[in-house]
Amino acid sequence: MKIIVPMAGRGSRLRPHTLTVPKPLIPVAGKPIVHRLVSDIAKVLGEPVDEIAFILGDPAFFGDDVVESLTALAEELGAKASIYRQDQPLGTGHAIMCAKDSLSGPAVVAYADTLIRADFNLDKDADAVIWVKQVDQPEAYGVVKLNDKKEIVELVEKPKEFVSDLAVIGIYYFKDIAVLKSELQHVLDNNIINGGEYQINDGIKRMMADGKTFVTGQVEEWMDCGNKNVTVETNTRMLGFLEKDGEKLVSDDVVLENATIIPPCHIGKGVIIKNGSVGPNVSIGDGCTIEDSDIKNSLVQNQTVIKNANLDNAMIGNHVYYDGKYTTISIGDYSTLE
Repeated sequence: MKIIVPMAGRGSRLRPHTLTVPKPLIPVAGKPIVHRLVSDIAKVLGEPVDEIAFILGDPAFFGDDVVESLTALAEELGAKASIYRQDQPLGTGHAIMCAKDSLSGPAVVAYADTLIRADFNLDKDADAVIWVKQVDQPEAYGVVKLNDKKEIVELVEKPKEFVSDLAVIGIYYFKDIAVLKSELQHVLDNNIINGGEYQINDGIKRMMADGKTFVTGQVEEWMDCGNKNVTVETNTRMLGFLEKDGEKLVSDDVVLENATIIPPCHIGKGVIIKNGSVGPNVSIGDGCTIEDSDIKNSLVQNQTVIKNANLDNAMIGNHVYYDGKYTTISIGDYSTLE
């Protein structure tokens, strides 16, 4: 089994957090999004993963440190890491084809801007599985249309009239991904473009037209990381799941001085908290110092100092110095203070 992970996008909706860190490497509940997604998929597949192919963007942004991190992730899961580059943002289908040397045999394709909780029961009789989640507003999503046999017969993007309430979440299984590869090659060769890009859906539609059987897989939880507010919400939900699973969330070396941690919280290594409270639903990265502050429902990355603050629904990046009693200020592009 292989896992194919397109992650070349820079994540403009999460600026300023993605100006220096690729969105898939933003930590949620103490672990980068892509690490958590791939680990969770590998855990529930029920069979060994022998290769994980990562499709990255510009080496100036997805540099050696990113490659090392992803290689270590694959090795932790007992798999080989294959690194590919998408040098132009030409769409999901184009991204997958950048990894064409790895496109053979059974494979899962997973886009690295979402997190899930699921039990993958692969239908080995089907040619492919598209994972979906029942949603309240299907007109805002791409959805699947089913026939009487509960097979997928059509993909519809943001339907104006009701088609179904099963939204495509960006995770797919192919019994032999070489079939998708062949159809996507046709898409590229014939310059079949939708929305200005080469789309995976056009390859999938060609497979359906050729009689290939597609079925749905459903996830228990689908958590987006598209912008600040939903990422903070996803952090909250993931902390709840991890606490319920009994996972250790607070590092042993955390220093508390007249301070309280209200669970669930993820507190990284080397964190100092003085005169205040952290939690509930807060993730604090490694090496942070929190003084004279109360923080809840928030996500703070690494090596950051926060003083004299009362924060709720906040997302703060790496190497930030924030003093709530500021009188002078230096803020970069795309920053928001509310």
